[in-house]
Amino acid sequence: MAGVVFLTGSRSGDSLGWMTEAEATELLRTADLRVTAPRLAVLAVLAEGGHLGVDEIADHVRDRLGSVSTQAVYDVLAALTLAGLTRRIEPAGSPALFEGRVGDNHHHVVCRGCGATTDVDCAIGERPCLEPSQLHGFVLDEAEVTFWGLCPACQKRQRSKR
Repeated sequence: MAGVVFLTGSRSGDSLGWMTEAEATELLRTADLRVTAPRLAVLAVLAEGGHLGVDEIADHVRDRLGSVSTQAVYDVLAALTLAGLTRRIEPAGSPALFEGRVGDNHHHVVCRGCGATTDVDCAIGERPCLEPSQLHGFVLDEAEVTFWGLCPACQKRQRSKR
């Protein structure tokens, strides 16, 4: 994978930049993770953007590496998520999705029709961007908000059924 370029970080400008394989290798090492081809491939897939399920990630990793087990992809995602290099989101009623946008405070909008998921930047921009009426002794570090609705394609399908 020499010379492969990875796009990382936020599309909102927080940490947008191009990353070479050497930089991705350093990122893994800094997180005290072994550098392996599956880890580099998963980082590259997630760096392309979007919110992907494990099977979709595994398919893209197989395109890059030839063969890798789905369990290996689960293991890589668990390690990368624990290290803060990927983010796992779990919209209600959907399997877990993973994204490469980390290190900023953003939320998601999910289509009730097709499940399409898109990033929504926090309106205030500070963590947490919502203050609850009671903390119950908790120290907050994040507020997770999921907006639900219909994407443009599902709206169009719904209008055409009328």
